[in-house]
Amino acid sequence: VQLQASGGGLVRAGGSLRLSCTASGRAPSSYAIGWFRQAPGKEREFVATITWSGGTTYSADSVKGRFTISRDNAKNTVYLQMNSLKPEDTAVYYCAGGGGTSYSNRYLYWGQGTLVTVSS
Repeated sequence: VQLQASGGGLVRAGGSLRLSCTASGRAPSSYAIGWFRQAPGKEREFVATITWSGGTTYSADSVKGRFTISRDNAKNTVYLQMNSLKPEDTAVYYCAGGGGTSYSNRYLYWGQGTLVTVSS
């Protein structure tokens, strides 16, 4: 499975961005897709995850109510809609295919990352 993350950019605090993760290759529908982020000098942290088939979602407390994960199976794409962005959301965002948990070591496939910068 190959994953391509896109949609990052520079936005002011309070603004919105939508990230996309497009999957290709063998049986992408077999995997859950998760979003993780890593800020400079910090550990990679879980953001949200969604199953391909059932649409079950789970998000980190830090983004609940602001970020929404969704998928379009026809396009093999998972989206992360990010609203009410804060400077502390600044990070490189990665999408990953795998176990559908908040643990990054349960994911087998990783995209290249897309940078989100939120200015105050």
